[in-house]
Amino acid sequence: MNLGDLEKSVLQYFWEHQEADAKRVHAYFHAQRGGSLNTIQSTLDRLYKKGLLKRAKQSHAFVYTRAFSRESFISHLVTDVTRDFLEPGENALHAAFASISQSMNDGELDELERLIESRRKDSEGGER
Repeated sequence: MNLGDLEKSVLQYFWEHQEADAKRVHAYFHAQRGGSLNTIQSTLDRLYKKGLLKRAKQSHAFVYTRAFSRESFISHLVTDVTRDFLEPGENALHAAFASISQSMNDGELDELERLIESRRKDSEGGER
């Protein structure tokens, strides 16, 4: 998926904020980088059409929310990027983690193991 710099910034905004209309997003970015309300509205519409934001009409404006958590979005990107390079039956995330882990130091590997163990415990708790 190809995203422009403003689109990436707007996604980051929605990972930090629950919901917003175009005016609120514009006010946030105008203080940082300038730009027009129309540019923000176009960016929100593109992200909505790409399935990365949800929207609901409230009064005379759309209120936007994120469609995916940051973690789910990153997982989708990794899967999307690696899909064309995998052998049949090979898992994209497993291949990506195996490759990335080669450049990790011991502390980073320990943190990854802790996250995996925490996720495993969460899954086991949800099955009961």
